[in-house]
Amino acid sequence: VQLQASGGGLVQAGGSLRLSCAASGPSFSSWIMAWFRQAPGKEREFVAVITWGLGSTYYADSVKGRFTISRDNAKNTMALQMNSLKPGDTAVYYCSATSTFRSVPAMREATHYNYWGQGTQVTVSS
Repeated sequence: VQLQASGGGLVQAGGSLRLSCAASGPSFSSWIMAWFRQAPGKEREFVAVITWGLGSTYYADSVKGRFTISRDNAKNTMALQMNSLKPGDTAVYYCSATSTFRSVPAMREATHYNYWGQGTQVTVSS
């Protein structure tokens, strides 16, 4: 399984960016896919997750209402639409995947995921 994240960049506060994650591997539609981010000097933190099938979604409180996670199982891709960006959103964003479900709370933990993309930098200027 390989994940390739793209779409990061520099944007002013209040602007938007759309991140993409291209996945290769079997049974993509059965994976749980998530975005995490890591700012300098901070731990990696959960951003959003989308499950398999109908694609239930869960978000960190800090991005709820501003970010939208989606997936296209026909294209083996996942996206994160980020609106109303704030300087506090500045981080390297990572896409991740797992075929195992433990619990809804566990999906917010980085340790839940087996596969990681290389990360894409998002910088929001004030």
